[in-house]
Amino acid sequence: QFFEVPFDSNMNRTKNRPLVRGQISPLLAVCFAASCGVPGIALLTLGVNPLTGALGAFNIFLYTCCYTPMKRMSIANTWVGAVVGAIPPVMGWTAATGSLDAGALLLGGILYSWQFPHFNALSWGLREDYSRGGYCMMSVTHPALCRRVALRHCLALIGLSTLAPVLDITTWTFPIISLPINLYISYLGFRFYRDADRNSSRKLFFCSLWHLPMLLLVMFTCKKSFLEKEDKGDLLGGNHGRAMEIRLP
Repeated sequence: QFFEVPFDSNMNRTKNRPLVRGQISPLLAVCFAASCGVPGIALLTLGVNPLTGALGAFNIFLYTCCYTPMKRMSIANTWVGAVVGAIPPVMGWTAATGSLDAGALLLGGILYSWQFPHFNALSWGLREDYSRGGYCMMSVTHPALCRRVALRHCLALIGLSTLAPVLDITTWTFPIISLPINLYISYLGFRFYRDADRNSSRKLFFCSLWHLPMLLLVMFTCKKSFLEKEDKGDLLGGNHGRAMEIRLP
């Protein structure tokens, strides 16, 4: 918000922000941001693990120094912003496991794809506002691409849900149970792609608000337990040991 005061003042949805109205000084805003960001990264690094702290620091840098200026330069900002939104669940995984493995990447992938129907549908109704603010959003400069990308990532959620049991993160019940809600958001994504109006974009946006928590709740319910994985590993290890014993004279 510190960087975008002149542009926020031209948009209806942001013109009442404290910095725009002068309720908070730019110096106070920067000091508040630093007082949250620096101790936050330190707590993650020292209290959780360095990997999670590094991801948090990288995300702050990516949002402020890459995504924010890109919003006025290229529609690629949406893809960069989706990476920013995908990193927090990855941090949750690394905080719990200490590793950046398949589970972390899958969670990040789900959040990454979900953001396109969510934001593209939202931005469709704010095209005039974004245009006044001088922001390069797909809905303003590439409306057909905006709708196409939203639909594409609705369908990607079905594929990512199917990938979860393949990677041994959930049971096979997850892609089955999640299929109806993934098909529904895909249907609304298709309606948005076909109709290209505020009504279809609004329905897709509001669906995205309940779709994500429900999808993650189902994923959590169907997750593979660590004990199950350990037992499977022990079983494989035991079978390997018996095979070795048979070979020994």
